[in-house]
Amino acid sequence: MNDRRKFNKYIVFWLTQSLSELGSSMTSFALVIWAYGQTGSALSVSLMTFCSYVPFVIVSLFAGSFLDRHKKKSVLLLSDTFAAVCTIAVCLLALWGKLEIWHIYLVNILIGFMNAFQSPALSVSLGILVPEEYRSRASGMSSFSSNLITVVTPMLAAALFSFGGLKGILLIDLLTFLLGAGILFFFISIPEASLKEQIGEKQGPFTGFLRGWRFLKAHKGILYIILSMSMLNFFSRLTYENILSPMILARSQSSSVLGIVTGILGAGGILGGILVSLLKLPKDNQKVMYLSAALSFLFGDITMGLGQNVYIWSLGALFASVPIPFILAAQNVMIYHWIPAEIQGQIFAVRNAIQFGTIPVGILLGGFLADYVFEPFMESHVPLALFLTGITGDTPGKGMAVMFLCTGILGFSFSIFWMRNRHIREISRTD
Repeated sequence: MNDRRKFNKYIVFWLTQSLSELGSSMTSFALVIWAYGQTGSALSVSLMTFCSYVPFVIVSLFAGSFLDRHKKKSVLLLSDTFAAVCTIAVCLLALWGKLEIWHIYLVNILIGFMNAFQSPALSVSLGILVPEEYRSRASGMSSFSSNLITVVTPMLAAALFSFGGLKGILLIDLLTFLLGAGILFFFISIPEASLKEQIGEKQGPFTGFLRGWRFLKAHKGILYIILSMSMLNFFSRLTYENILSPMILARSQSSSVLGIVTGILGAGGILGGILVSLLKLPKDNQKVMYLSAALSFLFGDITMGLGQNVYIWSLGALFASVPIPFILAAQNVMIYHWIPAEIQGQIFAVRNAIQFGTIPVGILLGGFLADYVFEPFMESHVPLALFLTGITGDTPGKGMAVMFLCTGILGFSFSIFWMRNRHIREISRTD
């Protein structure tokens, strides 16, 4: 099969998996609406996200060895089926009037567990199914679909929730699962490169993680890419994941303004994904990745912090989101080029544990800093607080605005620092 036909087959896989992801995303959004309606607590919603990330990070420590020794197609089908079973369980509990908030926490823990296997399996599958010359384009397509889902999900899920309730959305989720799983089972073949020499070895629970870690220690360029993304994920989760919504609500007193800004964040990601898919990226992947990150933090976060109306926040949303697909594309090009296919499962599992391990920390820390550090500080009358008030404006939420200024400066500085790393420079060019 020539490269173009292989890529066309991947497009079918991508489309059906994206529809399945849309169904799952609508279910998650509907469960947030349901949970908040039941408890009236923002903390209960944050804990739903926390329950998904923590098992994902922990299980990633030993998922890699399992993945490299098993068929990626089987792993994907099993994880999708497991998620569908969880959806059916929630649907039945809702039908019987027995659904409680702790059921959602438990389901999120279980799904987070399975995602630790599914996520690296999808990453490895992309490297297998997509020829090297099309990988930056495939990364752009993934960014496009994920951001389109971000934009569409709230509007579509809210409309369907008002029409068919939680049970209607759960049914749609199951239908999209059947479509995605059916296409994968009957029409998509994922060639395997197994580790034959290791089949007879005794495998401990952390064997894959340790083997992947040894590989990364020996290939410092890839390790530093993962560490740098871990740091940048932490900075972004301190603000966007946590305090963007309360900051805009506090400063604008308008949920419609928040909807516009959130939508433009997704639209910017879509635009960036289209650009990555259509443009030929420069050969210097290190510069593309970290310059894009630096611009996102500098112009996105700082504009968000300085803004006091929907126009400035919308501009900040574009500055922040358009560069993201360029970061992901450059990262993927380097990682897929330099990591042997037969051990990619181990490396991607280690990457997930490190790169996404900072996310739950950022989620919890961001809310704490906003409520107990920055907002009280900005209400004090110390000279620095008065100076910053003159910059951000004297409105509720100004402490959270200062947090955006801090992450903008820190994210920009660390991006420039990593752009000069010599180990990453050695693997930057893949031609």
